[in-house]
Amino acid sequence: MDDQNKNLILATALSFVVILIWFVLFPPPEPEAPLTTDSTEAQAPVPSGGIATEGGVPLGSDLATADATAPTETQSTQADAPRVAIETPRLAGSLSMLGGRIDDLSLKDYNTTNDADADIVRMLAPVGESDAYYAVYGWVPGGGLDAAAVPGPDTLWTVTQGDTLSANSPVTLQWDNGAGLLFERQIAVDEQFMFTVTQSVTNTGDTDVRAAPYGMIAHHGIPDDIKNFFILHEGAVAQAGDELLEINWDDIAEADVNAAWGRPAIVQDDVQNGWVGFTEHYWQAILIPGQGTGFDQALTYAPRADVYRAITRLPTQDIAAGATVSVETQFFAGAKEWEVLRSYESAGVENFIDSIDWGWFFFLTKPIFWLLHELNLLIGNMGWAIIGLTLIIKAVLVPLAYKSYVSMAKMKELQPQMEALKEKAGEDRQKLQQGMMELYKKEKVNPAAGCLPILLQIPIFFSLYKVIFVTIELRHAPFFGPFQDLSAPDPTSIINLWGLLPFAGPEPGSIMALIFIGILPLLLGISMWLQQKLNPAPTDPTQQMIFAWMPWIFMFMLGSFASGLVVYWIANNVITFTQQYLIMRSQGYKPDLLGNITSGLKKKVAEDPKK
Repeated sequence: MDDQNKNLILATALSFVVILIWFVLFPPPEPEAPLTTDSTEAQAPVPSGGIATEGGVPLGSDLATADATAPTETQSTQADAPRVAIETPRLAGSLSMLGGRIDDLSLKDYNTTNDADADIVRMLAPVGESDAYYAVYGWVPGGGLDAAAVPGPDTLWTVTQGDTLSANSPVTLQWDNGAGLLFERQIAVDEQFMFTVTQSVTNTGDTDVRAAPYGMIAHHGIPDDIKNFFILHEGAVAQAGDELLEINWDDIAEADVNAAWGRPAIVQDDVQNGWVGFTEHYWQAILIPGQGTGFDQALTYAPRADVYRAITRLPTQDIAAGATVSVETQFFAGAKEWEVLRSYESAGVENFIDSIDWGWFFFLTKPIFWLLHELNLLIGNMGWAIIGLTLIIKAVLVPLAYKSYVSMAKMKELQPQMEALKEKAGEDRQKLQQGMMELYKKEKVNPAAGCLPILLQIPIFFSLYKVIFVTIELRHAPFFGPFQDLSAPDPTSIINLWGLLPFAGPEPGSIMALIFIGILPLLLGISMWLQQKLNPAPTDPTQQMIFAWMPWIFMFMLGSFASGLVVYWIANNVITFTQQYLIMRSQGYKPDLLGNITSGLKKKVAEDPKK
């Protein structure tokens, strides 16, 4: 077999294995039906026996049951509670005075679909609505206090300052327990997605008291739109020092019962720099205590109420008579934009950029995304930025590509000598191998040199696929014409004349979309086919069949991929074709592209005289 063809078959096989692993060995599982909510969980106290304490303050018992709100009387109370509007350049929503919850939040810059009249994305929702999702703050009592002495999730607060929460106008809430403690909560928000929550308590009594401030995100059930795709992490994410945890929803529910928290829990104690919360495909809600203060954070699950919680508990505060104690924390609720997360990381939020799921190949995905991001800022079009990225990647690999194609050209020159060795060796394969090794050594040819650039393409391809799939910057990113979302499959089809007719093609992912593929997968297949035709067809019938079918198999297989990735692959094929042609010409070997195409067509006609 021609060593050049061996390399091409190897590359094709390796690429096929990668795709096969994605879609066969790791198919996206069917979404699980959400657990049925049981209102008894909301009221069921957690057994106090064996609950660990620190200075008289329970570490988990009160927090575990602090907000397992079920659809009972609390829902109607929540709906009737006073609210304060949230209005910033990027956010819209409201705060509930019942518990002082941040429980109604929409993202102005993002729509649910690419349709002009699509609703904006709603991220947080109050109890009583589907997928209730909210943040709540409070104090865990200690040192002679009981639960009624501190504000909790159902405390009705009073607004003392501000009527609308905006980027320049914080809101202050107040609650007096009537027993010598005055609690205040100031909530501020910046022009992006970060809330700053300052909890304070003034002890007007005669006795010193102790309490521990906490923050909690509650998510009722698993999100309806969860992707359940292995390449994307959805669920909980937690940073503790240098350790990053990415925990699936199921893993939280199936965690061991933690004695200090009284239920299934994943706990990180005495965290100095970190954060914890829930992440979805493009959005996340994260609790960020003051960095360097030392705190505990946990992920818990209430099985019967089907409520997931991310909790941070700060150190116990000694509140002397006549004194005031304040604690400041942050809460991020918004889109996982690289620029925004990087700015918060620069401001002191430890490794916040890693809340984006960069994957195992983070050493490739991060620089690839950075380069893509910068190119998009320069060019102003993500599709052309992907093509520019492809050019840069191919330019970086030029030395390897040159060596590869020079090796291929030299291998072509050695074909007559190799054929002579085969005739001389006959059936003695060992003698043939020895003869070929001596020939390679004499002519200074490395038959494996052609594989290296192709092998390097596999992690680069996978990393770019990861970047296109997980980063929000590709979501609804337009290219031109019908290609208005590079994170989605090609929307064109022969049914709408590949976008020329003013109606949509088949639903992406459907059988019709697989059969009537779009223009981008078609161009991909043609570019792969032309790349093959730089070399004569192999003489072996099996190899011929593989080469004949492979471009078209890939064409259909990749039809459901994100169109941005298909754009990359088309650009990569075109550049590779040009590089190979020019380099082989420079080495004295002139690829007979037209002859290879026509010879293949003539052979098919000869095999079927009726044609």
